[in-house]
Amino acid sequence: MNSIAHPRRIDLDRIAAAFPARRVATIITTILLMVIMVSFRPFQPESLAVDGGGGDIVNQLGFGSLGAISLVSLLTLADRRISRVLISPWWLLIAGFVVIAVLIALDPNSAMRAAIFTLIGIITIGTVLVLPRDADSLASALFVSGLTVVLISYAGVLLYPSVAIHSGDSLEFQHAGLWRGAFSHKNVAGPVMACLSFAGLYIFRRGQRVQGAILFGLAMVFMLNTGSKTTAGLVPVSIILVALPGIIGLRGLTPVVFLATMIGATIGTLGIVFIEPVKELAQHLAPDLTYTGRTALWSASGEVIARHPWIGYGFESFWGSPYVAAVDKAFDQDWDIRGAVHAHNGYLDIAITMGLPGLAAFIVVFWIVPVIDYVRTPRLKENVYLSDLFMMMLMFTSLNALLESFFLRRADPVWLFFAMGALGLRVFSRIPMRSSTA
Repeated sequence: MNSIAHPRRIDLDRIAAAFPARRVATIITTILLMVIMVSFRPFQPESLAVDGGGGDIVNQLGFGSLGAISLVSLLTLADRRISRVLISPWWLLIAGFVVIAVLIALDPNSAMRAAIFTLIGIITIGTVLVLPRDADSLASALFVSGLTVVLISYAGVLLYPSVAIHSGDSLEFQHAGLWRGAFSHKNVAGPVMACLSFAGLYIFRRGQRVQGAILFGLAMVFMLNTGSKTTAGLVPVSIILVALPGIIGLRGLTPVVFLATMIGATIGTLGIVFIEPVKELAQHLAPDLTYTGRTALWSASGEVIARHPWIGYGFESFWGSPYVAAVDKAFDQDWDIRGAVHAHNGYLDIAITMGLPGLAAFIVVFWIVPVIDYVRTPRLKENVYLSDLFMMMLMFTSLNALLESFFLRRADPVWLFFAMGALGLRVFSRIPMRSSTA
């Protein structure tokens, strides 16, 4: 028996030596990050894609397994002291508003299922942040997962253009020829590639010049081919506004710049609808400014919010519901709210879902608290680089949410990058991060 058992033990020892806990943690992190970007149904157009779960058995089993793997990894591979950093009273506040929104939803069971998938996405992002043992492991996971997703998307464009490039026979014929890669829509592909370009810049800054340049370059080229002018404009703005203060030795200005930018951008978008002096100024300077018809949709959304300002309409209970069907369309509106799937503004959709108090809590959790975390980040090289990375992600997605809606959308990769920005700033403002060679 010893002659049989001994070789088996040697084989197990070799496997254990080849896959130490640090490597296993990095592999799991890479897989989790890659899956949450492309989902379990890549190359599905938006009209056919199931939003992160719903009634699709593949997504239900897939994301259920993803949540289970994340929880097991947190319990077995992650440092408990680091994992506890993920527990935030501010995030619990948002969870409380979500629970209320689920309870008052038109279909509480469906809303609960959607909320569970949203929770799984957040748990997965938290696992991605705390599972790597050091900065080298996290950078490796970002590079491998990001490069894999980018290459899959390029392969789709080259080999399967009918599914990876928008066609002219869809409802959105104006998007014909624009790239979407493995994603459901160009408006998802563009922001994801933008965030991957930030990851490439982070990898470049920490000394991995070739890998960082490759990921940054490939992601930027793909992003430009999605045709998203908003994304193309916001990427350099986010990089410059976050990195420039640190370059000139005034890193403490970055939080001020972030808040000033968000306030200014909000006034420049929603302000031309809801703030009378700004509205009059916009009509005088740019009378045709409608953000592709969004202003009509925002105005109608504001009227909807005014009817239920305190608790909103419930989780996933307004768009496509009898509430919308009962709304009248004015003859001069560019956009019929009855056919809209969301407000094309994430902040308005939060107010519709959870009321104005929920929106106020959301602003505190995702604007104010991350700024405080950024300020308290340890002045260690790896922590500084990581905090800049997550601030870029947060600034970009926060600005993008003024024209698109993805908050709390189950496994939407843009929402998950937004959550990663806020959670990443929380984690690395409290946990010293070093490279494996330090």
